[in-house]
Amino acid sequence: MSSFERYLTLWVFLCILVGIALGHLMPGAFHAVAAAEVAKVNLPVAVLIWLMIIPMLLKIDFLALGKIGRHWRGIGVTLFINWAVKPFSMALLGWLFIGHLFRSYLPPEQIDSYIAGLIILAAAPCTAMVFVWSNLVKGEPHFTLSQVAVNDAIMVVAFAPIVGLLLGLSAITVPWDTLILSVVLYIVLPVIVAQALRRTVDVVRLGARLQPVSLVALLATLVLLFGFQGEQIIAQPAVIALLAIPILIQVYFNSGLAYLLNRLSGEKHCVAGPSALIGASNFFELAVAAAISLFGFNSGAALATVVGVLIEVPVMLSVVWIVNRSKGWYERGAAVRAPSSSIKERA
Repeated sequence: MSSFERYLTLWVFLCILVGIALGHLMPGAFHAVAAAEVAKVNLPVAVLIWLMIIPMLLKIDFLALGKIGRHWRGIGVTLFINWAVKPFSMALLGWLFIGHLFRSYLPPEQIDSYIAGLIILAAAPCTAMVFVWSNLVKGEPHFTLSQVAVNDAIMVVAFAPIVGLLLGLSAITVPWDTLILSVVLYIVLPVIVAQALRRTVDVVRLGARLQPVSLVALLATLVLLFGFQGEQIIAQPAVIALLAIPILIQVYFNSGLAYLLNRLSGEKHCVAGPSALIGASNFFELAVAAAISLFGFNSGAALATVVGVLIEVPVMLSVVWIVNRSKGWYERGAAVRAPSSSIKERA
């Protein structure tokens, strides 16, 4: 992890302050940016999101899908957590905390939008940063690549239906045309462009050159977001803290569950680590873009996804620490020790 990435939370915090300040100083400029829309898609944000996503997708080789059988237990746990547990647990946490426990402390007109943002955030499993977290826990690189590739392939077809289903269950009107357009614009087309580039250029060199561009685009997007969210944040600074609570619970619950299921299944620690981490982290670039497209710049949904960005790095580093510190406990599991015992007996 580069020094810039290591202090990403600091840069995010500074961008929040800059965005709020510029929103007060130059409200007309931000309104002009918000008005640059085609079919409910904000063009400046679309450009920034592409600059964020494509460098990350360059790392994904879908040929790795042919290797998923090598670690089928870890892959199975990852898919179960990401698609059968994570979006639904977040919907439940959003309903419980935002819809009920914290309702009196939040703007009533934004309650449904906050819940929608949390759902969108949880329905997008992490893509690029998983490689960073996996490296920090000495994860099996082929497994990490395989699980990211299979998740991205599923996300192309499953993101819109799951988000639509959960928004419907939460009694939130689903703009299906905008949702499907977001999937095409922010998942399908970037995947196609990235895979085409993989076959025509030096991916390693191009990826290294574009990585700083990706991070700068992320920070620029945050400046725009908080330029519109500034009034609400200044009026109610506790909103961010309240939104962070269900996100934090979801991160530790899903990572812990994935880690435990891998241990019970007998998977190696070098597979369980990245499996737990992808179950905890989110593809926040996609989540931010989808929330803006569906609900607008100054919506509670957009703010909820940005809170996910704000706490992503420190929270994930804490999960990395837990995974590394618990390696001895993990490898004492009966199911994990059984394969090694069998090998010794045959020898």
